[in-house]
Amino acid sequence: MSDPRDPAGRLRGRVTGSLLRDYLPGTASGRLFALSALTSSFGTGLFLAGATVFFTSQAGLTHVQLGVGLGIAAFAGLVSTIPLGALADRAGARSILVGTLLWRAGWFVALAFVQGPIAFAIAASCQTAAQNITGPVTQALVGGIAGQDDRTRMMAVVRTVRNIGFSLGALAATPLLLVDDIWVNRGVLIGNAAAFVVSALLLIRLRTPGPARTAAFRNPLAAFRAVIDWRYVALTAVNGVLTLHMTVLAVGLPLWVTGHHGTPHALVPVLVLVNTVVAVVFQVPFAKRVTDSRTATRALRLAGLALAGCAVSLSVPTSAAPLVSVLAALAACVLLTAGELWQAAGGWELSYAYAPVDRKNVYLSVFSLGAAVQDMVGPLMITGLVLARGPAGWLGLSALFAVASLLPGSVVRRLERGRAPAAACPAAVGTPAG
Repeated sequence: MSDPRDPAGRLRGRVTGSLLRDYLPGTASGRLFALSALTSSFGTGLFLAGATVFFTSQAGLTHVQLGVGLGIAAFAGLVSTIPLGALADRAGARSILVGTLLWRAGWFVALAFVQGPIAFAIAASCQTAAQNITGPVTQALVGGIAGQDDRTRMMAVVRTVRNIGFSLGALAATPLLLVDDIWVNRGVLIGNAAAFVVSALLLIRLRTPGPARTAAFRNPLAAFRAVIDWRYVALTAVNGVLTLHMTVLAVGLPLWVTGHHGTPHALVPVLVLVNTVVAVVFQVPFAKRVTDSRTATRALRLAGLALAGCAVSLSVPTSAAPLVSVLAALAACVLLTAGELWQAAGGWELSYAYAPVDRKNVYLSVFSLGAAVQDMVGPLMITGLVLARGPAGWLGLSALFAVASLLPGSVVRRLERGRAPAAACPAAVGTPAG
């Protein structure tokens, strides 16, 4: 506690208090939501740490069967996102998020007992069908809780909390995975399910604003025709290109390090640690500067430039000296993380700002498909087109990011001009839901 007679101490106290407030939700509802997010992400960390080992060693799956099953599940998640978004516009984002958490908890319990590829594919598909809607409805909920001036910072707080939860869950799973016992391994998946149930129970207590008047669709499939604004789809595509940073981190950097002679393989976990720590510490400071369309557009532009610089750093040839390769990898990791932070903040603000009020969840669901498509296409692109061509491939990727950095301004200007027409809902029929 600072001495009240010490001006410097009082100043330090005010600065510390201000920094702490930046990392905390500003309302009781926001803090409850953050606690729910921490709980569910802890469970996800448990699952991600031990799932692959469990399914191949205990559930009797080969690597090929695991890959095929996950591919089928990813497709199920992709096609279910927009219909679930339409349902969230009718039933409310909180109701859908609670329902999907409980649904996924049940299927995680089922995954703990699956045997064989068919049962795995069915259970994984049912779980993943509800997984992809989590991001859009979370964003819609945060927008309602935090309001226009604070929603992007609040999304950054939630993301930071989730990163912490993932790390704690993975850390908690590590000693369990050292025990080669099927019930211990099943306990990891069941623990994830339990965390989801607790997270859902916390959300039930969450107070949210009254629902906006929403568009009524004949059926969930009609929601696919609800997003006819090509400008919003263009924004989704630009953001999807920038989300390639996820595949560069997960696939590109590790393969780059192991492919450069003399570069220690132990550098890979160091790079992941650098990315995680920097993201946790700086996501909120980056996001708090994004408060409107202008600052969000600037954030996406900076994201593209940072990611272009990352790719240039990785154009160092395999014949480079080990020290040069290590420094290039570290520089690339820092630039990639900066691009990640700017992309997240800019994407949150713009996707919410230009989603019509009566179709908020549907539009946010469409926006999330940019990252989902990247998840499917990105690994093939990075391995088959970038890494396979060495420095030229990385320079080509840098050019792609540089072009992407030039597009947000043009797209946002067109979205601004199209704001009034976007309020109409030609795909909706019937009376608006109250």
